[in-house]
Amino acid sequence: MGLLEECEAAFGTADLYRVLGVRQEASPQEIRRGYHRASLRVHPDRASPEAKDEATRRFQILGKAYAVLSDAEQRAVYDDRGTVVEEDGELRGERNWEEYWRLVFKKITVKDIEDFEKKYKDSEEELVDIKAAYVNFEGDMDRIMESVLCVTHTDELRIRRIIEKAIDSGEVPSYKAFVKESKKKQSSRKRRAEKEAKEAEKVKEELGLGGDDDLKALIESRNKDRKNEMDDFLAQLEAKYGNNAKKGGKKTAANKRKK
Repeated sequence: MGLLEECEAAFGTADLYRVLGVRQEASPQEIRRGYHRASLRVHPDRASPEAKDEATRRFQILGKAYAVLSDAEQRAVYDDRGTVVEEDGELRGERNWEEYWRLVFKKITVKDIEDFEKKYKDSEEELVDIKAAYVNFEGDMDRIMESVLCVTHTDELRIRRIIEKAIDSGEVPSYKAFVKESKKKQSSRKRRAEKEAKEAEKVKEELGLGGDDDLKALIESRNKDRKNEMDDFLAQLEAKYGNNAKKGGKKTAANKRKK
């Protein structure tokens, strides 16, 4: 069975971009983040004993999909012909994807997140992310606030002003969902955020959190849906903040030019 057939069987689609949850126009950084988000959800270490074999299979398929889309030449072939080069060693299953994953994505500590947040807020990178989220979600503030890193409900006014300035300058279009958002929806979002913040503080007190394992403990204490949202947050942070370990294999000239 080829990679595209494996993707169809494991994820219900033969589209490698959909498997990683990214746009076809995604940048290499977006593809890396997409791979990390998707792999966190099926990582064998997170699976129950009876589901470990299936999780391992899906995890390996994700790795192969990423191998194609992260290589400029292979991606170009896939985009042009809709096929992949199955003879490649990585697609034949010769790479240990769990070992590779741990090399690429370092463990994130609470201090890492605090340091990242200080550098990220009000930075050019945050500005780009806010405008991209605004366009991607067509002005839906619920989704914008969920997707931009490190923001809480106290940042909403600041985020709105950044977007309004970008609209006024013509950098982004004016979406009705943003400019005509109802007060009811804004209030609902604020109440939801405040409730979740109180719940998080309560959990911290109950668990007596205070070290580098705080984040893991907090994640495990949340319900499944919120846990997945926290995983997405960690995936984005780790993809941005992770080390630059060598990925193995040969670098193509196209890849070198992209560096």
